[in-house]
Amino acid sequence: MAYTDREDLNYLGQLYLIGANQTPFLNMIGGLTGGGKISNSFNFPIAQPWALRAADQSTAVKSEATSISDTTAITYTRGQDYNTCQIMKYPYEVSFAKQSTFGEISGLAIANGAQPVRDELAFQKAAALKQAAIDAEFACLQGSYVAQNLASTVAKTRGIIEACTTNTVAGGSATLTKAMLKELLREMSANGAEFENMVLFCNAFQKQVLSDLYGYAPESRNVGGVNVNQIETDFCMLGVQWAPQMPTGKVLIADMAKVSPVFCPYEGQIIADVETAVTTAKKGGFLYMQFGLDYGPEEMHGTLTGLATA
Repeated sequence: MAYTDREDLNYLGQLYLIGANQTPFLNMIGGLTGGGKISNSFNFPIAQPWALRAADQSTAVKSEATSISDTTAITYTRGQDYNTCQIMKYPYEVSFAKQSTFGEISGLAIANGAQPVRDELAFQKAAALKQAAIDAEFACLQGSYVAQNLASTVAKTRGIIEACTTNTVAGGSATLTKAMLKELLREMSANGAEFENMVLFCNAFQKQVLSDLYGYAPESRNVGGVNVNQIETDFCMLGVQWAPQMPTGKVLIADMAKVSPVFCPYEGQIIADVETAVTTAKKGGFLYMQFGLDYGPEEMHGTLTGLATA
C-alpha cells in the first residue's frame, strides 16, 4: 500500500473503526503486551506427550513363579510437539505535506466541527497496531503451519484449530446439536483432557444456534430472548465466546489454561517500532513482530467441523 499523502482526505466527525475487529482469543491469552512466553528461536517446543498403555488385568499381573523370573521391562516413549513464530511487518509512511496540512478538510465542513486526526503519522501507526492484533487472532485460530526453514520461507504459526487432530467430531453439514457437543466432550475426556479452563469459541451463526439449543427464557411481558455464555456439562463449566475470526462451520473447545502467545523479541522488544531513514519528503517506519502460538498438548482441546452454516 502506498504512503499516505494529501490525496488521502481529512474529514470532520467522530472516528469509528468499522468491522468485527474483536480479538477475544488473543485477549484471553494476554494479547500483544508481552505477557506470554519468550523464545530465542523461531521454532519452539510446546509439549512432550507420552502415554500409558490401556489398563488391563493381564500385562502386569503375575503368578508367584513368573513374578520371580520375569524381568522383561516396559519402555514408555515420549514425543515432541512444536510450533514456529511468524514474522509480521506493518509499514507506514506519511508525506511531509500530509503531516502538516491536517487543517485541510473534505466533505461536509461546519463552523464548529473538529478534526480528530491532527497527527496523521500517529493515526497510521495506531491503525497498523490494530491490524496486527486481528491478524494475530486469525493466526491463533486459523493459522496453517509452514515450518521455518530457509530465509526465503514464509514461516506460519500453527493455529489451534489445525492442531486439534485427536479430538474432533465431523458435523456432516448438519446443524449443531447437543449430541455433537456431548460426543466431543466424551472424546476429549477419553483422551485425557483436564478441563481446567474450558471456553467454547464460535462464529456469530453458531453462537445463535447455541443460544437456541441451551437457552431458556422465563415468561415475561416485556423481556425476551436469551444469550447463553456458560454451559454446565458433565465435565466442566464451559464458557461460550463469540469470536469473529472463527470459521463459521467450526466450533472450538479450548483449555485456555494451556494456551499462551510466544514472542521472539528483537533487541528486547515484543513489537518493535522501527523508524526508517528520511531520504525523501516523507516520514515513516514499520511495526515488526515475531509471533507464535503455544497451545500446549493438542489433546487438551477439541473441534466440531463441517457444521451447517445457514
